[in-house]
Amino acid sequence: MLSEQSTATVRATLPAVGAAIGDIADLFYEKLFAAHPELLRDLFNRGNQAAATQQRALAGSVAAFATMLVEHPDTRPDVMLSRIAHKHASLGVTAAQYEVVHTHLFAAVAEVLGDAVTPEVAAAWDEVYWLMANALIAVEDRLYAERGVAAGQVWQEWEVAGRTAETADATTFRLRPADGAPAPAFRPGQYVSVQVELPDGARQIRQYSLSGAPDPALRSITVKRVHGGDGPDGEVSAHLHTQVHPGDRLRVSLPYGDLTLGAPVGAAPLLLASAGIGCTPMLSFLEHLAATGHDAPVTVVHGDRSPADHALRHDHARLTAALKGGAAHFWYEHPEAGHPAGRTGPVDLDGLTVAPGTHAYLCGPLPFMRAVRTQLLAKGVPAADIHYEVFGPDLWLAQD
Repeated sequence: MLSEQSTATVRATLPAVGAAIGDIADLFYEKLFAAHPELLRDLFNRGNQAAATQQRALAGSVAAFATMLVEHPDTRPDVMLSRIAHKHASLGVTAAQYEVVHTHLFAAVAEVLGDAVTPEVAAAWDEVYWLMANALIAVEDRLYAERGVAAGQVWQEWEVAGRTAETADATTFRLRPADGAPAPAFRPGQYVSVQVELPDGARQIRQYSLSGAPDPALRSITVKRVHGGDGPDGEVSAHLHTQVHPGDRLRVSLPYGDLTLGAPVGAAPLLLASAGIGCTPMLSFLEHLAATGHDAPVTVVHGDRSPADHALRHDHARLTAALKGGAAHFWYEHPEAGHPAGRTGPVDLDGLTVAPGTHAYLCGPLPFMRAVRTQLLAKGVPAADIHYEVFGPDLWLAQD
């Protein structure tokens, strides 16, 4: 909880800080990478930096956390903190790195806001920062402890056991630990970070959902190639598609991610909504539900450009059909002959019945998830029962 004196100061300065937070985030990353170029090379996503999405996500999360502290002092944004902490854990972030961030973030604050940053203002926002940082550190330490590893020690060498082209732009890689040890357990919906060495020597990292039936030795990820032109966007997916083959090795993190089926799954109706490669965590859910004999209603919703672009389409349909209460609804912008006319174009839930008590899980591009969430709220699904996963910077808060 923010101290009484700092609460008053933060409340008074929040409009000014909020108005400048984008400039602060830009300058922060500029200072951080000037002092520590290895962080941009080997930790931060260069594509997100080039597109300024990471800067917007940072600005949105800090502003949301500060607003929560002053407007709802007895409530902590645990969902936001958990999502960030799982991402950090999959990257091997440690407590010491928060000190580095603090140094350059507050240098950026002082430079952007100038004389407005009095000692009182600096102390208040320092308190905000460390409340957020220490909350994240505590969650991350718990996540590391649950895996039985020291903070940040999440990386293992994995061997590519096989690869399968699912569509023209999506390939499934089957991976196994290079040391022959059992593959780490994971909860359906979780992801791993994959680090590859690129031609310029950078060791870039991306996250991919785990999928496939449980296997003591193998794990699968399905990677959609991102066509980013000449810039860094898509450089890891392109490398995996063109350079990684059976027998090659990859550096892979332990599994993390908080988009997992909750305790009510035994009885509650479920709605699994995805678009594009966002289907991968949903297939992991479906594998689990089919394997455990789940018999409550499960509504599967997916949108894609065409059937040929729908990665793992047959598995998506097969696993849904294996469920006693399963029903699949696929929308395509360019459907094949005979596809229902009402399933052409963007996903639209207007014609679907959403049962009372439904728990919804969403994964896909942000505009898709925001549209589906709006429709679900209109159908009476409580906001607390709508869960989502974002790969890349979480811009949800930055756009609210």
